[in-house]
Amino acid sequence: MIHSLFLINSSGDIFLEKHWKSVVSRSVCDYFFEAQERATEAENVPPVIPTPHHYLLSVYRHKIFFVAVIQTEVPPLFVIEFLHRVVDTFQDYFGVCSEPVIKDNVVVVYEVLEEMLDNGFPLATESNILKELIKPPTILRTVVNTITGSTITAEIQGVIDACVKLTGMPDLTLSFMNPRLLDDVSFHPCVRFKRWESERILSFIPPDGNFRLLSYHVSAQNLVAIPVYVKHSISFRDSSSLGRFEITVGPKQTMGKTIEGVIVTSQMPKGVLNMSLTPSQGTHTFDPVTKMLSWDVGKINPQKLPSLKGTMSLQAGASKPDENPTINLQFKIQQLAISGLKVNRLDMYGEKYKPFKGIKYMTKAGKFQVRT
Repeated sequence: MIHSLFLINSSGDIFLEKHWKSVVSRSVCDYFFEAQERATEAENVPPVIPTPHHYLLSVYRHKIFFVAVIQTEVPPLFVIEFLHRVVDTFQDYFGVCSEPVIKDNVVVVYEVLEEMLDNGFPLATESNILKELIKPPTILRTVVNTITGSTITAEIQGVIDACVKLTGMPDLTLSFMNPRLLDDVSFHPCVRFKRWESERILSFIPPDGNFRLLSYHVSAQNLVAIPVYVKHSISFRDSSSLGRFEITVGPKQTMGKTIEGVIVTSQMPKGVLNMSLTPSQGTHTFDPVTKMLSWDVGKINPQKLPSLKGTMSLQAGASKPDENPTINLQFKIQQLAISGLKVNRLDMYGEKYKPFKGIKYMTKAGKFQVRT
């Protein structure tokens, strides 16, 4: 019944999304944003908004819009009552339901939402039952979640690369489901900028072969959804020749897509002589000369998260390192643009033949660093 849930603040930023059945692009919220702009007050946004393929049902509480996405007609009060139950559950779990608190406890939030719906239908909605399944955050758990979930800085550098092999002089137009995402954009010279300014449509006569149609930049912190998380426990003790090392990597916001090609590297302190580690999957190496640890994880299975743990042999008599090492990640996600950008359609004019059209999305890690 309920396919997706989006949490939107009063500024119109989506700061959390959860999908139960099929993955629904966040561009569907554009219809909600239009209604939000028309409403004079937040409370005046219509609770039910029909779109060409979905219905958006929402409640507004604690300065947050809880927007449910459904694809078939259902009793609206049934969905709205469920949304109120979600808010009440968050309030019961965390003491207060607010955007900062939800972000600080994002792991528990996803666990609770996963239990509350089963294949889109309400399952466990009573707090006392949920607390038996998922323990409320303790001070220790809150600290751990804050350490592993707090983002210092994040940005997206996106590009659209084209490969065109068409005869004649085809005139192409490319439109997006959510062009509002594209603010800081650089175009190929073939793009007619005036049409983009007026209609947010890319109109161009392409050169032959491979070329970069456009590049874009998203720097707003609340628009960058971090797709992976790292839990870590790295400890050195004074006057001890041993240290503990443990890290776990898991998916965070991947729209159900698989994270693959995961490689974890870390430059260990000079005092580390060797490391005796056991990976739950993949292979690892440690170079005692350069002090570089490398772990080739491969794909992440959400049902069995990969971990690497063991001990570190430290130089006798060496003082405790001033700071823990940083962890660097490489990964890629096929058929996902983490920015949320999605192509709507590509049309050709000026030629009579029918071209083959295809699009491939890809997310790659840039400089992804976790401070321990």
